[in-house]
Amino acid sequence: MNRRRFNRQVRATIKGWGFLSPWLIGFFAFTFVPIVLSLYYSLCHYSLLQPPIYRGMDNYRRLSHDPVFWKVLGNTAIYAAFALPLGMIAALGVAMLLNAKIRGVTLYRAIVFLPSLVPTVASAMLWLWLFNAKLGLINVCLRALGVANAPGWLTDARWAMPALVLMSLWGIGNMVVIYLAGLQDVPRELYEAADIDGASNFRKAWHVTLPVLSPVIFFNLIMGIIGTLQVFATPFILTGGGPARSTYFFTMYLYDNAFSYLKMGYASAMAWVQLCIVLVLTALAAWSSKHWVHYQGR
Repeated sequence: MNRRRFNRQVRATIKGWGFLSPWLIGFFAFTFVPIVLSLYYSLCHYSLLQPPIYRGMDNYRRLSHDPVFWKVLGNTAIYAAFALPLGMIAALGVAMLLNAKIRGVTLYRAIVFLPSLVPTVASAMLWLWLFNAKLGLINVCLRALGVANAPGWLTDARWAMPALVLMSLWGIGNMVVIYLAGLQDVPRELYEAADIDGASNFRKAWHVTLPVLSPVIFFNLIMGIIGTLQVFATPFILTGGGPARSTYFFTMYLYDNAFSYLKMGYASAMAWVQLCIVLVLTALAAWSSKHWVHYQGR
């Protein structure tokens, strides 16, 4: 009996691994192996056209003395410092408005979510025309309001970064949906207790809504950190990194090194630096969460 049971367990295990094998093959072929190779290439001089030559930490030392590297790192930090908090605040505010029980709220929710369904390239081309200095709708409206010298949004180094930050608010639909799901779970009895205590709407939002919603805010913060530090397609299409490298971001410089300059080893080193930055910021956010994230039931 024991041997028969053992044989059944072996067959069940083999079947289980058989069902898992497509995923395992894909994971090792397209995720694990590229990660290991990129770590090795980051220690090599590798141009894609010749075999990699091991050079130790040379790529990382060159990064520390590369002015363009520090420029793109600063640009990415500035973008993240503005786009991330503005996006989270705007998404939370819109979600709280869409959580109200008003007529046609489902239509409003669909309208807010719709831009996040637009492909990135199509969205970038749309904003390329909106930001056009002469014919763009934004500058046309500004001139109609009496602004004589409307800014050259994508051609002026002073305005290119604010333009990209402004455009980032276009895609907050996914974040709004997540906030809405969290708002649905706020216990009604907490609002009723706050009403009995005579709390204003602001105090109810500050002392009831935000603490209950803090795990959702934390999740969106982590996803936002990862997303803003990897921004690529939109500035690549709109500005190409210009003018004067004012919108030249980390991932764009990584892409150029890998596929334009054929410095795959250097690009791999940049990728690992980017990963370390994301991990450090994520760890800091997780460490700080114990002071402001409140889980129900604890």
